[in-house]
Amino acid sequence: MAALEWPIRAQSLKGVVLDMCGVLYDSGAGDGEAIPGSREAVQRLKRSDLQLRFCTNETQASREHFVAKLRRLGFDISVSEVFSPAPAAVSVLRARALRPHLLVCDGLLPEFEGVDQSDPNCVVIGDAAEKFSYQNLNEAFRVLMGLDRPLLFSLGQGRYYKETDGLKLDVGVYTKALEYACDVKAEVIGKPSQAFFRSVLGDMGIQPQQALMIGDDLVSDVGGAQSCGMMGVQVRTGKYRPSDESHATVRADGTVDDLSQAVDLLLRPRGQ
Repeated sequence: MAALEWPIRAQSLKGVVLDMCGVLYDSGAGDGEAIPGSREAVQRLKRSDLQLRFCTNETQASREHFVAKLRRLGFDISVSEVFSPAPAAVSVLRARALRPHLLVCDGLLPEFEGVDQSDPNCVVIGDAAEKFSYQNLNEAFRVLMGLDRPLLFSLGQGRYYKETDGLKLDVGVYTKALEYACDVKAEVIGKPSQAFFRSVLGDMGIQPQQALMIGDDLVSDVGGAQSCGMMGVQVRTGKYRPSDESHATVRADGTVDDLSQAVDLLLRPRGQ
């Protein structure tokens, strides 16, 4: 087991933010599978004096459904602790009086209840999985091309994620296709957006330098957190690849085998 170069200022930390898929569990058939040691690691963090939040780009289901799945896997987690792109997108749409055309999974539609979707003046794209058909992508393309000022929102910009049966393309791939076709730059809601991370920090009432992000995605999790002043640690589970440790632009503050090892190192100086 490779030891973490531990520059983390453990005594100055007040909050920890955990990615979910690839850190707590690998998704797949049914509810997926909990990563060994992750349930216990979450419990140890909850027993510590650190605040804990969960930050995910999950956009295939509502937070309620998603949290229910995690609870079935044995995690002690509540909806109020989870930050995901869809509720943040709804806040943006309402604040700007926007009417979206939605290219998302059916399971995410409850998050958008009450949002006017008539005569769309923007497109919101999430991880639509099997709904990423030519017909549905072309419909979103036509909506954008019919607007004087095309406006595209992407619920994250991940390239891929890991399920129990292997890697799967994520929303960022399809967002890039629409950006290219429509000559438009998407507004990202979710990781790695600084605004998304700041919303989590605001909920905890702490400063960026007092928080640590632990994730499996070097760019979205670690790089996104670092861009707003947080520290970022990558786990060697989920979508991690050995090449991440020599990435050209993002360098994690530390790399650990899994969440359990990160919590061991994080809590040891705190007497936990």
